[in-house]
Amino acid sequence: MTFPTLDAWLRALEQRHPSAIELGLARVGEVADRLGARRFAAPVITVGGTNGKGSTVATLVAIAVAAGWRVASYTSPHLLRFNERICLDGQAIADDELVAALEAVEAAREGVSLTYFEHTTLAAFWWMQRQQPDLVVLEVGLGGRLDAVNLVDADVAVITSVDLDHQDWLGDTREQIAREKAGIMRPGRPVVLGEREPLPVLLEAAAALTAPVLVKGRDYDFAAGDSDWRWRGADTLDGLPLPQVACENAATALAALQALASVSGLRAGAAAIRAGLPQARVSGRAQRIATAPDIWLDVGHNPHGVDFLWRQLPPAVPGQHTHAVFAMLRDKDIAGVIAVAAPHVSHWWPAGLDVPRGCALNELVALLRAQGIAPAGAHETVADALAAARQQARAGDRIVVFGSFYTVSAVLASDD
Repeated sequence: MTFPTLDAWLRALEQRHPSAIELGLARVGEVADRLGARRFAAPVITVGGTNGKGSTVATLVAIAVAAGWRVASYTSPHLLRFNERICLDGQAIADDELVAALEAVEAAREGVSLTYFEHTTLAAFWWMQRQQPDLVVLEVGLGGRLDAVNLVDADVAVITSVDLDHQDWLGDTREQIAREKAGIMRPGRPVVLGEREPLPVLLEAAAALTAPVLVKGRDYDFAAGDSDWRWRGADTLDGLPLPQVACENAATALAALQALASVSGLRAGAAAIRAGLPQARVSGRAQRIATAPDIWLDVGHNPHGVDFLWRQLPPAVPGQHTHAVFAMLRDKDIAGVIAVAAPHVSHWWPAGLDVPRGCALNELVALLRAQGIAPAGAHETVADALAAARQQARAGDRIVVFGSFYTVSAVLASDD
């Protein structure tokens, strides 16, 4: 069965499989083998972790483009258009090319049931192979070991961070989640860890595979100033231009490029790094879209990510109020996110999310009240909550919109 438009394809794929997520590589691997979609001629960097994946991928892509490489990248989820997930040199795949890729997977499927994510991931691989890239950068969708992205062997595995998220699928402890994320490691291939104190299970997994490990603070590090920053690894780079992503994640990307040079002929010189860093950006990550009052957007949706958000934002100045426009999915740690954000927020504007798994407004309000927080106002949509916050906020205040990709996309879509 085929469909005439990309929208029709995506609607059909959303409805076809009985569950949105079904971890495991047997079914999708069978179809991948028919497509020949498990292998790339180019080296592959696979990026997993709880938070920081998107910024790390964006930095890798920006520097690769500056180096003159053809770089194919795959990320998820998207904010406005599905095409954002599949790119060549940072440019999204065209609708007709994506439809052709989806049709190729359909022809190879032969009755095998695939989830929306599995079908579209295979389509991404099929299309990316045909672009003959010099480098492939893949972001893991969920976990690592059983994620469809893990069909492809990584030449360099990056694990940015490990924290509690997707516990229904990955486990209830950081150690259990780390074991799943360690599944992207491959024997003898370098591993880059983005935390200064990585969980022992990650180091043990790498040791069992005889995989070289680069650990932040031990094998590479960085120091950021007001106008530039410094990176130290095999070489030291001083006076680097600041990227539009967190230096924390850009530093991990530079370590990944160092590891890449050890297993391939691709070496990013200092000139490419300096040219590429200012181009590294990701929509919806500490993104300011307005002033007077400032409006910041962030897709942070777990305590670790939201804590990172507040550390990236400029400190509130005396007399400045922070208004939080806040909506989340119900299967996230909403109480934990509220607890992390509460010390930074003056006024809360919760909103409902009318999407699958969206937390209802009354539930969100109840969770706020359980922590002694009385919302300034409550609204059924993110757009209405933002409008109310803007009306209440003074010119010197700021509004922070966060809690989910859906929360941020609701704002960006309304600005289109």
